[in-house]
Amino acid sequence: MVGINNKIMVLGANGMLGHKLIQVLSRDFEVVGTIRKGLDKYLEYPFFKDVKLIDGITADRFNTVSEAIQKENPDFVINCIGIVKQLPEAQDAIQSISINALFPHQLASICQNIDAKLIHYSTDCVFSGSKGSYKENDFPDANDLYGRTKFLGEVNYQNSLTLRTSIIGRELNDGHSLVEWFISQNGRSVKGFKKAIFSGLTTLEHGNILCRIINEFPDLTGVWNLASEPISKFDLLDTINKYYDLDITIESDDSLVIDRSLDGLGFRNKTGIIVPNWEDMISEMYLDERNYNI
Repeated sequence: MVGINNKIMVLGANGMLGHKLIQVLSRDFEVVGTIRKGLDKYLEYPFFKDVKLIDGITADRFNTVSEAIQKENPDFVINCIGIVKQLPEAQDAIQSISINALFPHQLASICQNIDAKLIHYSTDCVFSGSKGSYKENDFPDANDLYGRTKFLGEVNYQNSLTLRTSIIGRELNDGHSLVEWFISQNGRSVKGFKKAIFSGLTTLEHGNILCRIINEFPDLTGVWNLASEPISKFDLLDTINKYYDLDITIESDDSLVIDRSLDGLGFRNKTGIIVPNWEDMISEMYLDERNYNI
């Protein structure tokens, strides 16, 4: 039962979002994290100093997940497991349907059985990007496998909350994310798309907001857009370039036109939670860098 001394289980604790949620949530809650493998490697990171990590937990063997949840009996289960768009697996229909579409609903069922709350992360990629400023009641019109499976995986039950959003942040593993790629380009020249519009948040800010949701709005359910003020990919890279003191030349490029920005006004009105501006989020992300030096 959700209560004052909450126990949180983060599935996919070593991922880009998962490890940052672990870092932030463990300041206030008892936290358990699950990973596929490599326990000793991850214990070197300070993020995992005050948490219990369980390895051998994989979404493609659901019994490992359900057994871990039932054994730990958490109040909240945070699902950070998913096949991300940048990976080759995102082109595999069987894996994508299993992990992105079916798995969240299986989780909701297990959570219902133990009276736990499921918080699941969806994506702005459920939309095509043809118009931008998408509201919760706009029909998801993605025409690719990734977007469609993520839409099917959005859970909307009495014991679940889906946050439709997007993220940027550092990684512990393969650097296929925007930030890792951009940092690796130091001293070079890259393209910055002026007409590609983004309304995500840093993973650090996701952790801060998730803490508030658990503490202040534990009964919030449904599907909600969690979004920042929209920014072009050019301006986003320029801000990272500035705060990380990188020497990267960003060439303005108008060739890519896409706007998957979300309208987060509904969530803001419901909770009163205001997402910080991009200058503040990138500055805080940079100051958090000390945690990556092991």
